[in-house]
Amino acid sequence: MSLQASRIDATYTTLLQSIFVTFLAASIWSLFRRNRKASIPLISQLPGPPSQSWLKGNHEQLFGLTDGWEFHETLAEKYGPAVQIKGFFGSKQFYTFDPQAMHHILVKHVFSFTPIRTGGTLLFGNGLLNMSGEQHRKQRKMLNPVFSIAHMRSMMPIFYDVVDQLETALSQRVHSGPTEIDLLSWMTRTALELIGQSGFGYSFDNMVDDVPKHRYSIVIKELMPSLARLSIARTSIFPLVIKFIPTRIRTFLMNITPWKTLHEVRDMVNYMHELSVHVYQEKKHALEQGDEVVAMQIGRGKDLLSILIKDNMVADSEDKLNEDEIIAQMSTFIFAAMDTTSNGLSRILHLLAMHPDVQDKMRREILEARNRHQRERFSYDELVALPYLDAVCRETLRLHPPVTSLIRKSDEDTVIPVSHPVQGKDGNSEITEIFVPKSTAVVVSLLNANRSLELWGPDALEWKPERWLSPLPESITDSRIPAIYAYLMTFSGGSRACIGFKFSQLEMKVVLSMLVEKFNFSLAPKKSIFWQMSLISSPVVDGGDGHSQLPLIVELA
Repeated sequence: MSLQASRIDATYTTLLQSIFVTFLAASIWSLFRRNRKASIPLISQLPGPPSQSWLKGNHEQLFGLTDGWEFHETLAEKYGPAVQIKGFFGSKQFYTFDPQAMHHILVKHVFSFTPIRTGGTLLFGNGLLNMSGEQHRKQRKMLNPVFSIAHMRSMMPIFYDVVDQLETALSQRVHSGPTEIDLLSWMTRTALELIGQSGFGYSFDNMVDDVPKHRYSIVIKELMPSLARLSIARTSIFPLVIKFIPTRIRTFLMNITPWKTLHEVRDMVNYMHELSVHVYQEKKHALEQGDEVVAMQIGRGKDLLSILIKDNMVADSEDKLNEDEIIAQMSTFIFAAMDTTSNGLSRILHLLAMHPDVQDKMRREILEARNRHQRERFSYDELVALPYLDAVCRETLRLHPPVTSLIRKSDEDTVIPVSHPVQGKDGNSEITEIFVPKSTAVVVSLLNANRSLELWGPDALEWKPERWLSPLPESITDSRIPAIYAYLMTFSGGSRACIGFKFSQLEMKVVLSMLVEKFNFSLAPKKSIFWQMSLISSPVVDGGDGHSQLPLIVELA
């Protein structure tokens, strides 16, 4: 046999040996993984509440308007941070507020747990909330600089101008003495105008009339209740429709379906989209004409949309967003920012009315700072440096996050670890990790993460702004909770966390610093306020008509 043939034979033998070893290793690894998965506890082995019905499971308890708060509290107290709950048609779901589990879901494997598509794309297009994977990363990369501290500083004059309008409107209504005012309505109008002017250089409301006149203001106010009426379809039917039916057919089916609420939502969304296109085209045209034209617009080119369009123009081709994506951000930002910000402001005003001592302390801090800096308006640094104002905001967002839960779907089989062993429902086993099959719904409780007695201490369910004026307990600072803001899950965590949380914080502090200085807030007699749980929690009057409102007595301070 020639030397060359011997070498070929040896090479062939080595190749066969390599293939065999690789195949054997893969088989052993596959067997190991299969055996390991078989030994890992399933969701069904976790403790959990009984299902209300086979059709809806625990869904109505989890998002119940009146008893939802009590149900979440029961889950935490009775079952702990890793719980089995039931979804539609008896499906098993994983409910958690465990720090390590949340880190796994929201940070480490964030794109393996995608938001359940409940119609968001139909409502708001291909905006940030509805994208996943590489497209989400691309949009976020383009949007991150828009929400930088530098841009927040430049927006301060816009914020103050809007709140000046609010202050004038309230002053006119209380000039003759204490007056009952629905502050939820005014906070909603203010939040919309803040995102309108600072976000898009567009005004929705001049804050003059008792009710807003712009059609968008009316539409966005009616959209949330309409979406709530569609809630069951959004969570059970819409995902299947979006997954299996093309867009044109979906639109056709929606148009012929004899469902008044669905058609109302369709018309609202169409109007919102048309206005977004109009504002975008005007903004783009102004930017093309030059700085002089831009300077004449609301926001003077410092609004988020102008900045985004300019950044997108000079971005590398692989990072550029198309026009549809930019337009989709507009409705996305309004929807995400308006109700959450107005909710946070309304919560704080309600709590201040319930705790006049806290209100007085906040007012003293603001007045002392005003005298110290000798200026009518605080700078960005002066405002964010007010410790008690910051403590009140943090404590309210801790105890009362506007959104109580996030729902994610596992895109693959996965094993979720927990920080501490959980007792199985058999009462004997200790569970340290849970096998979650592909397509399982995972509920991350932002509410219970913020209220955990184990992390925050025995007073976790009390509203105590002072807790933020001294070092937090080691149980929370050492918890490795995956939060982007103050150890709180209010704005979620990881790469899908709320991109505008600094924007929201600044809005709230500008509004509060001006209102608390000028006005005093107290509870309206014979009107008890209850905050109902919905897509975003909202206040109603006990025994009233169920309409969202926050009537408080307002007077000049």
